[in-house]
Amino acid sequence: MTLMLGEEDEKEEIENKAQKYSNIQNTLEELKKEKDYWNNILRKIQVKTPVESMNIMLNGWAMYQTIVCRLYARTGYYQSGGAFGFRDQLQDALSTKYVDLCTLKEQILKHSKHQFEEGDVEHWWHDETRRGIRTRFSDDLLWLPYSVCEYIEFTGDYNILDEVTPYISGNPLSINEDEKYDLYTESEKQESIYKHCINAIEHSLQFGENGLPKIGSGDWNDGFSTVGNKGQGESVWLGFFLYNILDRFDKICEKVGKTEYIQKYEGIKEELKRALNTNGWDGRWYKRAFMDTKEILGSSDNEECKIDSIAQSWSVISNAGDNDKKYIAMESLENYLVNKEVGIIKLLDPPFENSSLEPGYIKAYLPGVRENGGQYTHAAVWAVIASAMLKLNNKAYDFYRMINPIEHAKTEELMLRYKVEPYVIAADIYGCSNLLGRGGWTWYTGSSSWFYKAGIEYILGLKIEEGTLRIEPCIPKDWKEYKIRYEYKTSIYNIVVKNPNESETNSVKDFFVNGEKIEEKQVKLIDNGRINEIEVVLG
Repeated sequence: MTLMLGEEDEKEEIENKAQKYSNIQNTLEELKKEKDYWNNILRKIQVKTPVESMNIMLNGWAMYQTIVCRLYARTGYYQSGGAFGFRDQLQDALSTKYVDLCTLKEQILKHSKHQFEEGDVEHWWHDETRRGIRTRFSDDLLWLPYSVCEYIEFTGDYNILDEVTPYISGNPLSINEDEKYDLYTESEKQESIYKHCINAIEHSLQFGENGLPKIGSGDWNDGFSTVGNKGQGESVWLGFFLYNILDRFDKICEKVGKTEYIQKYEGIKEELKRALNTNGWDGRWYKRAFMDTKEILGSSDNEECKIDSIAQSWSVISNAGDNDKKYIAMESLENYLVNKEVGIIKLLDPPFENSSLEPGYIKAYLPGVRENGGQYTHAAVWAVIASAMLKLNNKAYDFYRMINPIEHAKTEELMLRYKVEPYVIAADIYGCSNLLGRGGWTWYTGSSSWFYKAGIEYILGLKIEEGTLRIEPCIPKDWKEYKIRYEYKTSIYNIVVKNPNESETNSVKDFFVNGEKIEEKQVKLIDNGRINEIEVVLG
């Protein structure tokens, strides 16, 4: 029996399709084509590790979820949308660089066309109607230069900076207006991607009295909708994010001779780093934000939201945190936000409920649900990446395995608590009372892309910079060996990483390519149709 679901412009086409697939052989052939299509994409990277749950997620499900749900459908069971999110689809595309070099570039070019002449961007839009929403979100626009940095660092293709795309135009938001949904039209003004990035960065250089960037009507956490919508609130996390972009973009500009902003951005970086490590530091961890009312989020003096995860993890990811503070902050993250028994890493704690703090619509969620004190898996993955960057190998791996959905459904007891699909990443897992450990939104979450990126780049350590491959693993010392098969255009790289002496540092001792020892411990990827054997020995 064949069941069909779909739509066509003409009734005749529906009848033709129904007739064609009433023949079961045609249906089976179409199913094979579909499977072949996905196998061709997902086979680009295949891993074999001692942990089967990791293999299952990295060899298919995480990337499939990212492409089919986030890039194709842009909708899910828990949120019916279909829109392009400016920060959303750019983040989703970050991990696809391993399976399709064009996807990230296409998203960068597409999103640049939804930037206003003033530098801000549409938070989301629908291609079908060309309508979208203009907001005061402070981080959306910065994901454009962030993604450009990722693309160039991976491919070495600096030509993307010279691609020219148009802006959109529309009336700016009025003083008391946080957002406006409207039809925004293509502007006559066109500029290079380099100029689009500069425009985004320049628009973001709005700092408050603590020397930190203003949060507007929200940063990455949309729920902080009234933290700074009056124009005074500041974001500690956004400070780290901005620092990371300035640091990386400066290096790119220097390499291509676009030096007009380098000195300015170097000065801003120094001031920003100083502010983050003084005004942004709470004693044992980094604060999260300063509100319009001058109240603080993420302070030990608070009844609620004493500590927030992403300020701690991004102090490491950005490389802006002072060295001692980074370790202290990540230790506090583990002590206050990680529940090893249930296997969750909470976004913040304690959740908002009864205090006088009014940060925005986040408080409308039940305590422990979604952003309000549950595990928001985006942030949980960032905790993995930060731990890996600090070379806390066992901790990074434990965190990563902890948030793997398969690990939440390995027994009937766990399954009855988790209650959602164990083969896709959940956007969130509830963190309080009788809902503790229950999965929230599934499928439609950008965390699947970050989960994939963390596993491939930071746990297994497959690093590719400007077309050069090296291995920087972050694995438990009892892993004796793991394998990665990587297809680079027409070439195949079979990588075996051996750990015969149970190295705790995971440092690379020897690096062989097709039997030849490579002293540089890295290899330039070549599109020559060959199968290349790489052996990496840890010591």
